[in-house]
Amino acid sequence: MEIREQVLLKDWAWWKIGGPADYFCLPENIEQVREAIQFANERQIPFTVLGGGTNVLISDAGVEGLVIGMKKLNHLEVEEKSGRLLLTALAGTPKSELTKTFLKRKMAPALFLCGLPGDVGGGVVMNAGVAEKIQPREFVELVDWVEFLNLEGELKHVKREELKWKYRASSGWQPGVIVRVGLSWPLETDDEIPTKVKDATKNRLQRQPLNLPSCGSTFKNPEGHHAGALIEQSGLKGFQVGTAQVSTKHANFIVNLGGATAAQVKQVIDHVRSEVKKKYSVELETEVKFLGRW
Repeated sequence: MEIREQVLLKDWAWWKIGGPADYFCLPENIEQVREAIQFANERQIPFTVLGGGTNVLISDAGVEGLVIGMKKLNHLEVEEKSGRLLLTALAGTPKSELTKTFLKRKMAPALFLCGLPGDVGGGVVMNAGVAEKIQPREFVELVDWVEFLNLEGELKHVKREELKWKYRASSGWQPGVIVRVGLSWPLETDDEIPTKVKDATKNRLQRQPLNLPSCGSTFKNPEGHHAGALIEQSGLKGFQVGTAQVSTKHANFIVNLGGATAAQVKQVIDHVRSEVKKKYSVELETEVKFLGRW
């Protein structure tokens, strides 16, 4: 496995923002992930896992140590057993591959997954979900088990109930690197699923600024509120620092109009949090994760 130095990370993030990684690698199997961990351990440097790059803001100053890109850790196995559809996915498998698998069989998870970018590992890390009241609506509902490598490179297998799940987060596998996930759903079909998926996709295209680089939803929805509504009602749609802008289409998206920096995005985030706190006494928490030298 090739380990390169000073690799710009903006091409690996949906925001198209980010400085260089000191070291960067793209493992294609679990053994190569283990090699990457050993590389970092031997040099006594930190390592950072970069999945689909959908919910991260990477510092302009880059990321210290080794960045392990998961994009090539991509493989999906599917089987039917005991009335359930069983899927085994390597962590870098795009969620879109799961969507296709469930959609082909007209199964409910296709509707949940169709609007989720990123990869399967990130789905577990974030307990990815949607606001719509559908079933399933969070990743935990699909997951049966998770395998991860710990800091010594040992492979650990944990069942869903051994992990802790909450809104947009999971724990019980840290510190480590998620490498493989087992998922399943009852073999029940719904002939309306293809139409529902088509309508949901059309609705997202109309409501969300999917033509511009962003990280999706920037903030978590506070209890009893919708972050986008709070931001819009604070008069912040279109607020801009440099070429980082609160989307005029959906206020919980911060978009890169072209050449935006991480510093500009962070200024927008800080201003939005400040204004919403001032007007509604609500503390917005970012869904996006900050990577690198801040």
